[in-house]
Amino acid sequence: MAHRGFAGENPENTLTAARAATREKGPGGRADFVEFDVVATSEGDVVVFHDDELAGRDGDESGVTDVDGVVWETDTETVTSAAVLETEETVPRLNEMLAAIPTDVGVNVELKNPGNGSLRFGEKLSEGDLEAQKSIWSPFVDRVLAALDATDHEVLLSSFYEAAVAVAAERSTYPVAPILWDSVEDGISIAERYDTAAVHPPAEMVQRTPFFDDSRFSGTDIVEAARSDGRAVNVWTVETWYQAERLIEAGVDGLIADYSTLLSA
Repeated sequence: MAHRGFAGENPENTLTAARAATREKGPGGRADFVEFDVVATSEGDVVVFHDDELAGRDGDESGVTDVDGVVWETDTETVTSAAVLETEETVPRLNEMLAAIPTDVGVNVELKNPGNGSLRFGEKLSEGDLEAQKSIWSPFVDRVLAALDATDHEVLLSSFYEAAVAVAAERSTYPVAPILWDSVEDGISIAERYDTAAVHPPAEMVQRTPFFDDSRFSGTDIVEAARSDGRAVNVWTVETWYQAERLIEAGVDGLIADYSTLLSA
């Protein structure tokens, strides 16, 4: 799976990245899926972008564009005119991204933010909190689903937010996957609750690898637990051939990778 369109090789979440990740004769393997993030603008339009801030990133890193503002507080024209990573590429709308990806390549659409600063990230929610959060996500997810329904791609929807997974599962027949953060057990519980097709753990959550973090994730084996329930395990974010090979040996199904060349040997 080409993470943001193989973000280690291309300007992330752009049309150029989508085309490069799916070309027949690239530097490495052609993507089976292109993974990308979707957020809402202030006008409710769905655009392909990862961060909350157009010009900022967690940890005080430089942002993806040089335009100030929060994506969902900024009008669509400003967002889609913003240059990505000092290239000529700009932030695409969802329908443009889908059109740039051949229909024989799948799309993993990560539901990132519907335009709200009060989301519950990486949590398993109580019934009351879940219903409140679903009401925030529903209009946005409906717009995403409408765009996907107009294409012929194989689709996988994923999110760090239980409410987003819930709305997607309830309102469509597309496969869904929770993205796990700091709890194997919560991730498995969410997967079971919505009978998801897959789970997306971070690489350090996978046992029987040199980079497994047993100080955080000892206990339930995510690969064995998912496999016993018939779910695929797609791991993020894979950046080296060494990670890729060790994860495959540990039994994962998919690699959400920044580089096309990880398995080219």
